[in-house]
Amino acid sequence: MLERNLYVALIHYPVMNKNDQPIGSALTTIDLHDIARASITFGVKGFYVVTPYKDQATLATQVIDHWTKGVGGKLNPDRKNALELIRVAETFEDAVNEMKKERNEPVVTIATSAKKAIGSITTKELRLKLENKASHVLVFGTAWGLADELIDTCDFILDPILGNTDYNHLSVRSAASIYLDRIINDR
Repeated sequence: MLERNLYVALIHYPVMNKNDQPIGSALTTIDLHDIARASITFGVKGFYVVTPYKDQATLATQVIDHWTKGVGGKLNPDRKNALELIRVAETFEDAVNEMKKERNEPVVTIATSAKKAIGSITTKELRLKLENKASHVLVFGTAWGLADELIDTCDFILDPILGNTDYNHLSVRSAASIYLDRIINDR
């Protein structure tokens, strides 16, 4: 089953700002909670929070520890289980290397974007391309999305999630849940 070899990565650098310039973004703790909860719901193997900023990595670790080792985990064991999926990595390359070591298999990288890209594919097309003998990582960007330099390194890019209006700036938490549902449940 796909979920046994599916990971999620939330990228804080390199991402884009509203002026279409590459930047690093700050961690939002609600993203940790909600993406971890979506990940455990859909059977994701691990959720990587990628930030090169030491203070942001420390904040992520403090939140994770509170809910997995501290009083939060005692008060809410379900939240503890979800946040145990989170790992913090300095770079996307570090995260991919950890996945390769953990599963001893190649990693297929899948970028997401709110913008339509040349060569992007639907989640149904993606399911047909997934490999049994590989891990897969669904890559999300914070701020205004993944920087082109990171997207260009990925094996695939998914079509954007579109509503029925011109507005298209979902929270990353919402996008993660929608993509996971579409991929796991073959929608």
